[in-house]
Amino acid sequence: MFESDSPSITPVAPKGPSPLDIAQTILNGFNRHYALFRYSAQRAKVLFESAAWHAIQHLSRERIEYYDIRVRECATILSSALKGNRTTPDEHSQLTHLDEPQHQFWHQVKREFVGLLRRHHQPECAETFFNSVSCRVLHRNYFNNDFLFVRPAIATEYLDGSRPSYRAYYPLEQGLVPTLKTMIQDFGLAAPFADLPAEVRILARRIVHTLRQRLPDDPGHRLGPDCQFQVLNSLFFRNKGAYIVGRFINHGNIHPFAIALTHTPAGTISLDALLDTSDDISTLFSFTRAYFLVDMETPSAYVNFLVTLLPRKSKAEFYNAIGLQKQGKTLFYRDFLYHLAHSRDQFTLSPGIKGMVMCVFTLPSYPYVFKLIRDRIRKSGMDHATVKERYQLVKKHDRAGRMADTWEYSQVALPLDRFDPELLEELRREVPSQIEESDGSLVLRHVYIERRMLPLNLFLARASENAIEGAIKQYGDAIRELAANNIFPGDMLYKNFGLTRLGRLVFYDYDEIQRMTEMQFRTIPAAPNEEAEMSGEPWYPIGKNDVFPEEFEYFLLGDPRIKEAFKKYHAELLDAQWWTQCRERVAQGRLENIYPYPLTKRLDNCRSAAI
Repeated sequence: MFESDSPSITPVAPKGPSPLDIAQTILNGFNRHYALFRYSAQRAKVLFESAAWHAIQHLSRERIEYYDIRVRECATILSSALKGNRTTPDEHSQLTHLDEPQHQFWHQVKREFVGLLRRHHQPECAETFFNSVSCRVLHRNYFNNDFLFVRPAIATEYLDGSRPSYRAYYPLEQGLVPTLKTMIQDFGLAAPFADLPAEVRILARRIVHTLRQRLPDDPGHRLGPDCQFQVLNSLFFRNKGAYIVGRFINHGNIHPFAIALTHTPAGTISLDALLDTSDDISTLFSFTRAYFLVDMETPSAYVNFLVTLLPRKSKAEFYNAIGLQKQGKTLFYRDFLYHLAHSRDQFTLSPGIKGMVMCVFTLPSYPYVFKLIRDRIRKSGMDHATVKERYQLVKKHDRAGRMADTWEYSQVALPLDRFDPELLEELRREVPSQIEESDGSLVLRHVYIERRMLPLNLFLARASENAIEGAIKQYGDAIRELAANNIFPGDMLYKNFGLTRLGRLVFYDYDEIQRMTEMQFRTIPAAPNEEAEMSGEPWYPIGKNDVFPEEFEYFLLGDPRIKEAFKKYHAELLDAQWWTQCRERVAQGRLENIYPYPLTKRLDNCRSAAI
């Protein structure tokens, strides 16, 4: 057995490509992927300038596929080059371990790859790409390969590209208003601003007001000698918005901020909002929203900058948010393994009502849940392929801040002794095809990992009347926003919604979701006679995708307190006409404005006072 940091090994000379050839081919595949990834973000800038919102959404969905396409492409090239080569087991090999020549060869491939990364600007992402390709080429399970990048080989701290990842501006030199104006103009947007000088003055007043509110008895709201704005070089694009992301440094304190840019009906660009709290920035980068399109030469520099804004958010979450979800997935798994090694609690069944499609468990000390598709799904017409297809739909869709993103893994090995006996019995009974017990490990063949939230039904069971009213208002808002984004939740029971740490209500059960444009919303016709009305069977035909919104009241509004709150804010959701009109707007291609920040943060709230 050779370790990755052992002295140089001379591999058995194969017939075919050398270890360096293999390493270079993999790196070429990654470079092609990242070039296309950056081009997408550059294209997003042009689309934002021209207000091509549907094109931005299409680009965002399309980009999610880039990584897997490039991995398959690269693996195909290598498999062809290595065909018949004794350094690589073929697709039908029954080997569980590589023999000595194979082991030496692939360790040398890894060494050569590390050497190629020494001056690379995306080494951490390239290492993840290497893992993905080599797993495909060798037809091996990820968890028992000892020559992959289980830990990073190239440090990314203080790594930057050909130019710094962020720019600094000093308001003591120019004044606050001129500095803000220059900062915004330096992004070089081609479309004209509505009235940049006036909007910058409003922005400056909001900044000063925020500092005075935050530190009313401290001179820290005054500009100190270290005062500066530091903003990342590239705009962050998503849906109909663009965001300047940065930090304001004053008297040694870091104040995170983001400036939202939107289009006016006249086709000009406007400064829409100032997001100036940690909660604002956390919501902007939430796991419930679509990935940003952002052009980065050195993604690790961007992530390191973002971590200073939100130290509680992991690097894995930031990599996800900026569209590098495969790197986020790698970091998440590393963090998870580290947590397992430094904790002692057991995996247990998640609290709440058991689902008919998923078997869900959690580790109490870790804020995530693990979801396995049941072998025998208890919903008619539902199978594994359908469930996976709908989770993939959510991955590619605009989640509108109301659906949780998930990490999807295969062949995850967990310590068997960390499983509660009740949970282990449940898994053996409900998902035997999805687990394997081997050498003290429980291997999950296919699992979704998702942020743990407080189920809405559990919250409502012990909430006060005021809290119930607020939660039900959010519940209806979530349904409206999903519908406006062409998502019909299907199963709208409270157990399928959960509250995040910041109290935002999120939908997380996707097995029955469908596109709004696929649905037919109907009113129940009058019964032809009393016998039909008293019958337990419907007296009217029901199509596969027919929905009768007036029925929602019977299975959602049994509690008088919930019913009162729901009808106060969302009575029209019980009306088929509302749903039909919403579906028609979606079918016409209308994209609603769903802001990832409170409307109180919009600058036009203080515009009239400033005029």
